[in-house]
Amino acid sequence: MMHSTEDRETDMQTRQSRAIEVVGELKNQQQKDILSEQALNFLDALVTKFTAPLNEALQLRRQRQAQFDAGELPGFREDTKAIREDKSWKVAPTPQVLQDRRVEITGPVDRKMVINALNSGAKVFMCCFEDASSPTWDNMLDGQINLSDANAGTISYFDEKKGKQYDLVSSPAQLLARPRGLHLPEKHIQYQGQAIAGCLMDFALYFFHNYQTRAQKGEGVYFYIPKLESMEEAKWWDDVFRFTEEYFNVEIGTIRATVLIETLPAVFQMEEMLYVMRDHIVAMNCGRWDYIFSYIKTLKNHKDRILPDRHSVGMDKPFLNAYSQLLVKTCHARGALAMGGMSAFIPNSDPDVMKQVLAKVEEDKNRESSNGHDGTWVAHPKLVDVAMTIFENKLEGKINQVDFDSSYVGDITAEQLLEPCQGPRNEEGLRKNIRIALYYIESWISGVGCVPIYGLMEDAATAEISRASIWQWIKHGVQLDDGQVVTEDYFRSLLAEELNTIKQEVGEQRYAQGRFEETAKMFDTLSTQDDFAEFLTLPSYPLLR
Repeated sequence: MMHSTEDRETDMQTRQSRAIEVVGELKNQQQKDILSEQALNFLDALVTKFTAPLNEALQLRRQRQAQFDAGELPGFREDTKAIREDKSWKVAPTPQVLQDRRVEITGPVDRKMVINALNSGAKVFMCCFEDASSPTWDNMLDGQINLSDANAGTISYFDEKKGKQYDLVSSPAQLLARPRGLHLPEKHIQYQGQAIAGCLMDFALYFFHNYQTRAQKGEGVYFYIPKLESMEEAKWWDDVFRFTEEYFNVEIGTIRATVLIETLPAVFQMEEMLYVMRDHIVAMNCGRWDYIFSYIKTLKNHKDRILPDRHSVGMDKPFLNAYSQLLVKTCHARGALAMGGMSAFIPNSDPDVMKQVLAKVEEDKNRESSNGHDGTWVAHPKLVDVAMTIFENKLEGKINQVDFDSSYVGDITAEQLLEPCQGPRNEEGLRKNIRIALYYIESWISGVGCVPIYGLMEDAATAEISRASIWQWIKHGVQLDDGQVVTEDYFRSLLAEELNTIKQEVGEQRYAQGRFEETAKMFDTLSTQDDFAEFLTLPSYPLLR
């Protein structure tokens, strides 16, 4: 195959001609091996070809958002109506190893967590370079090392603190990698003096180091693609996939993708996205937490569509249930799987609390399976069996619900997908949002991207909901249930008090060693500035150590 063997003379030539430059420190031989000459040659080819089109796609995204900010509402596209009305096309058949996805577990690229997730009993492990991982240079490189070892079946880990050895079971979960979103940079590799797109680094290194290992098992290379907003962005990824397959002279369709529908604009373009990715896509997923954040962000200037406290916004709300039903109906009509969303609960040592956790998980997963989803997500291995039992009972011996009859839902309209919802707006919820955001951002800039907080496994998506909701409530002067109006001064008084609460919760030593006050200053800016920051990870990125 092209580019599959070392050629020292060619490497020396391409080293001189590459357009990208690695400016990050490589601390050991394993990191150097991940950024081998051949791997960098491939990454260079991707960056050179796809950076300009990516920038154009992101500019188009900003232009659409400006229209929403000016008063327009998202809706189904008129210029692509023919794609939706043509009932003859389907996506490529799903590989056998991706047809049974009843329960998927997600998590960061940390070595021990990779092993535990693969051993969890879930059908699929979605290993996340994005929301569940803080994109420090070491995290991103070591994550590639961990996944390469996982695909080779050689991954192991010894926890010195616990004195415990972690090894891979004989039949681990199917591994899918989630690269960073289109918007996130990787400053340690530069192109024309600028940071490259982090997604290209994650994708290129994972494919390069694992496609041959996986081919030996008769499997392709499988990805989860996050935060797309349009068919143009989906087409950009499909072009990356096709270029890669041609570059390595492998069959078209070697790469298969599951696309997260986790932005409000994307829900109106699901059929178009399936169409442009039809040779590579196998499923779509209800990325519910990011979707709630995107609802707030997209409609942030629309005073009539302000969401209540985030903890009251669940999948039982009509606009979210419509989103779930439309995804199922759309995917199944085109031959793709329809994955449910994340249950972020984690086990609790208190039996009464754990009983409540299980009841909430069961309610959520029963709703998803009844809506026709083919599988679902959990955040902790101890919840795999609960979700698995619910889907197995629903499937009755089948491996998925592609034949599910969604005709009962009728036509899902734009009005249903945009419908405002009711719920509490109180000081308690506002305070909790502040604490969660401070806890999470402080961990993220310190190198940890998946954080248990108050019984939930929080990642960047849930922190985004917290800070976006606060920004919107301040902007529109939302009146709380007790009559208090949310202003900058009121928010800042709560911020100071909640910072002190955190100090009491974590203790003097942890607080002094942490970066909470630095985080609070940045969070103040994010919440009160006139221009809404597109993602909190962008202004946070320079603070990574």
